[in-house]
Amino acid sequence: MSNATARGALDGLRFLRRLIARPRAIGAITPSSPALSRKIAAQIDPGRPGFVLELGPGTGAVTEALVARGVLEERLIVIEFDSELAALMRRRFPKLRVIEGDAYDLDRSLGGMAGESFAGIVSGLPLLNQPPSRRRALIMSALARLPAGAPFVQFSYGWTPPVAADADISVTRAGLVLANLPPARVWLYRRA
Repeated sequence: MSNATARGALDGLRFLRRLIARPRAIGAITPSSPALSRKIAAQIDPGRPGFVLELGPGTGAVTEALVARGVLEERLIVIEFDSELAALMRRRFPKLRVIEGDAYDLDRSLGGMAGESFAGIVSGLPLLNQPPSRRRALIMSALARLPAGAPFVQFSYGWTPPVAADADISVTRAGLVLANLPPARVWLYRRA
């Protein structure tokens, strides 16, 4: 068994254990596939200045794809609620800034960086496990931290976006990834 295969199997077990412990905080039965991770990372421009924020990195599948895309680890900030997964992220990505906190409360979790403008934000949060008002509040809070044109990237397993477009929010589908369990859609949110 190769190192990558062994790591993938171990991550799957970690993920399943966290799912059993906190079913509303984990939205899938396995970590994001390499295909989904690459699709999400492809939405971020590594040449845009500033930090990239990742919400709910889990085992780091999307983080790894962002680094492979050219986003330096030093430019990545992740917010992870689960202390075991946060510790895993610190071990795997030693130059990464890992914040153990609640992504639904960005002001508190970001602390001194709450006013920071980010080059992009990616989210692996299971938004569909939350009420619509909480989903919208998260996206509005994230969009307030992005300059014009920078995306908030969210994936979900639903047919429609987790938050519909309105007068304040535009949303487009960046793709459907069938090579994921379950298949996932990648959504791009921007200020309308």
